[in-house]
Amino acid sequence: MARAFPRVLFDEAHNESWTIRREVAEAINPGHPDDNSYARAAELLRRLGHTVAAHTGGAVTPDVLAGADAFVIAHPSAARWERTTGLGSPVFTGAELDAIEAHVRGGGGLVVLAECEQDKYGSNLTELLARFGVGVEHATVQDPRNAHNGVASWILGVPGGAGEEDLLAGAGRACFYRAGVLTAPEDATVLFSTSPTADPAGEPLAVAVRHGAGRVVVIADSDLFGDDSIADYDHAALWGNLVTWASRIPAPDAAEGAADPSSRAEALATFRELKDAVERLKPLQAKDGSIEGDRDRAVALISEIVGHVAALAPRFPHDEAYLAAVVADFRKWVEQGLGVPDFLDSLDAFHPDTQRVDGLEHLVVFPMYTQNGSTSRHVEAVWIRTVWPEWLAELERTRYDNPMFVPIAFEDFTSGYDTNSAVLFPETVAVRQTPARFTWGGIFCDREAARFRKVGRAAAGTLKLALPPDAARLLESQELAQDTFVLWDLVHDRTHSHGDLPFDPFMIKQRMPYWLYSLEELRCDLTAYGEAVELEKEGVPHARYVQYAILFDRLFRFPITGDRVRNYDGLGGQLLFAYLHRNDVVRWTDNRLSVDWSRLAGCVADLRGEVEKLYRDGIDRSKLAHWLAAHELVAAYVEPHPASVWAKGVDALPTEGFPKAVVDAVLPDEFPLSMFYEALRRKLGEVVDSTKGIRA
Repeated sequence: MARAFPRVLFDEAHNESWTIRREVAEAINPGHPDDNSYARAAELLRRLGHTVAAHTGGAVTPDVLAGADAFVIAHPSAARWERTTGLGSPVFTGAELDAIEAHVRGGGGLVVLAECEQDKYGSNLTELLARFGVGVEHATVQDPRNAHNGVASWILGVPGGAGEEDLLAGAGRACFYRAGVLTAPEDATVLFSTSPTADPAGEPLAVAVRHGAGRVVVIADSDLFGDDSIADYDHAALWGNLVTWASRIPAPDAAEGAADPSSRAEALATFRELKDAVERLKPLQAKDGSIEGDRDRAVALISEIVGHVAALAPRFPHDEAYLAAVVADFRKWVEQGLGVPDFLDSLDAFHPDTQRVDGLEHLVVFPMYTQNGSTSRHVEAVWIRTVWPEWLAELERTRYDNPMFVPIAFEDFTSGYDTNSAVLFPETVAVRQTPARFTWGGIFCDREAARFRKVGRAAAGTLKLALPPDAARLLESQELAQDTFVLWDLVHDRTHSHGDLPFDPFMIKQRMPYWLYSLEELRCDLTAYGEAVELEKEGVPHARYVQYAILFDRLFRFPITGDRVRNYDGLGGQLLFAYLHRNDVVRWTDNRLSVDWSRLAGCVADLRGEVEKLYRDGIDRSKLAHWLAAHELVAAYVEPHPASVWAKGVDALPTEGFPKAVVDAVLPDEFPLSMFYEALRRKLGEVVDSTKGIRA
């Protein structure tokens, strides 16, 4: 499995004037250790999920760099000029320069923090940076008109424009405390420059450069990320953006599947034989699962299926009782004449909710329909893997109790899951009677993550959206996206049964207009978003990515997925986009979508407040009054169909036959797509369609 978060290696073996080890900074500079400490910068990266370590001795070799996705060099200096780590020489050898360049060319990252009057410090950073087309001028910028606290050499940088990625997302303000200036190649992204009133004027202070498969960031001042400055302006956000952008995104291990032991390979071959028997049985089944074709052939195929299940059972000892019950239910089906199948006994024996162990696999065989897939209760077989990392288990134990929630991933599946279905629910199984209660629900986080990544990348490219570095990383990493989705799903799923609920359309089966379902799903996502904002503050690394996942799926994928008949997920996405657009948080100008990332969380919270007020007020309303209020909330941002009866108000609605008559008055597409989404659907429709049955 690919690593989700970057590994950052901080060089401290070349007499650097900064250290990520606070105790070393205190030894170097007892009177003011903040002047030599990057401990807060390292902790910030750790809270983002990065692994941070120091290289404290020996040469920088290819082997040393092989363990790093980003390598940070922070102002090496001769001891004459700075208090330093006292380790090694500030001069990198030729072999070290070669190793660093090869690291970047091969896909690694490099972050270099230079200084004013760079030439005097006795390092050879200029020689290193020249390999990437970057230079550091021996200067100290002065700008009394654009200065922090009136200090002419504490200059405020002028932010540059966004490139392919928005490295300044939420980080448009920075102070450079005694900085030099840079030169850079034409294709570099200039992140900050000196102002027109500075001396020198209009020169780069921070640049980002691509080199081979890797990335380089150079800053003309090292103080802005020190312990006493990283909380100033937007320095913390800028630091996180730059290191995340520079860091390598490891490719998945293509050999992972090939490295399976022979026993697994044999089991997979047996499962393929099981799939084949299932697929040959399906054409003989009616919609309700009964056999309407060649009965003798059906009996033979069921015998094959039973044989394969029995052969695979030893691989799943934790499911011994369930798999034995499956075999018994298949045999009982044959004995009772192959009518409508009844697998209640085996369903009662299957409890993945009591076996939430990361990586634990299950063989699942039932006659069932697949939500968002086949509506026929045909036999399906799925080999699944539980996704339950310890950090998620801890959150579920201590904060988001949800004993029914089971995140899963596909190992293999039959054709009923070669569809848009991304859930495994017990209520889909053919049984003689509905169980007293269902105890689990499985969600395929790998499929949802893969679908999100494919559509999200296409949408960002089509809309020319400059992504923050962490958002871009999310779209590139299947592992990161998959873990992000399990956290999102955990909180979303739990929210259905928490909060002010005058109704819960997924637990109280009642006839109602589809926008009520839209608001319920959106409420759960807005809640998950808000919880993710709080979790991010507490240092849960995946929480930041949950916010991107909710935003992108809601804005880009949901509105243009499926048809327009009572498309409640699509309507929720339309409402979120319209609300953000109305409040100027998202902008669609010159065929380019932009997002004011600094205002995004606050605006999402405001919409959540409106939806939750609707729910609270609904407790004291009649059903019809509540439905009308919900329509009015949606219609305030998403234009209803011009022919809508509901938009005309209560006087236009039928007065007899409630609730059927008023629900029948709902148009199939009560809230049509806007011109923005009509255009987006034309451009991305094929991409969305191609995610049917997608494999991670």
